[in-house]
Amino acid sequence: MKRPELEKLVSLMERLRGPGGCPWDREQTLASLVPFIIEEAYEVVAAIDSKEPENLKEELGDLLFQIIFASQITKEYQGFDITSVIDSSFEKMVRRHPHVFGDTKAETSEEVLKRWAEIKKEEKKAAKKEEGYLGGIPEVLPALLRAHKVSQKAAKAGFDWKDIDEVFLKLSEEIEEFRTAVKEANPSGMEEELGDILFTLVNVGRFIEVNPEDALRKTIGKFITRFHYLEKVITERGDDISATPIDEMERLWQEAKVKEKK
Repeated sequence: MKRPELEKLVSLMERLRGPGGCPWDREQTLASLVPFIIEEAYEVVAAIDSKEPENLKEELGDLLFQIIFASQITKEYQGFDITSVIDSSFEKMVRRHPHVFGDTKAETSEEVLKRWAEIKKEEKKAAKKEEGYLGGIPEVLPALLRAHKVSQKAAKAGFDWKDIDEVFLKLSEEIEEFRTAVKEANPSGMEEELGDILFTLVNVGRFIEVNPEDALRKTIGKFITRFHYLEKVITERGDDISATPIDEMERLWQEAKVKEKK
């Protein structure tokens, strides 16, 4: 491996996992790393949203360390290491960019994505992993992101509405069905119909090219920022937030919105 910076991190991981290393690191398995890998990936996303380069640099390093960690474990028990991971990724990216490294032409992003999907399908066939259009979508993805990927793949197969107006009609239909389930106080019906509403909203997002996972994540961040503002104001004046009238909370909420725009 002729990558000095990477070698430094790999050597560190080998030391942590080796004799006389860190007891905690030596106890870890691929399964035990899963929550840490997911957490670090989300912290990278949060750092991107923060637009703070130093924060992003740190979080990318933390995510890279988890990849090094997992690769060290596979080296010990499954026979492949970080070099194999990098080489495999390199070969895959070259293979999936024939418009750059081969003779295929792709003038637009849409053409690139279409060819990308075709190549992935061919790869799965060769590996005897053919699972249909909706195969290969990880079940561990957040529900909104998974719904987005499922609807994208179904649309590529031709199972889609003609335009966004048809999606809005479907949304109205699902809302009415949800209202009925609520009136009937039907727990399973309410859960099912709420799920249908969310899935239809995901498709609205797909039609307007907005990823629902990103949209909701940003809205949550915005809500937290505004709530922190009103909580801070109320606390600093010596009041109890739980005893503050909702009208006053709403006034402070609107005040926080105005401050955001300045």
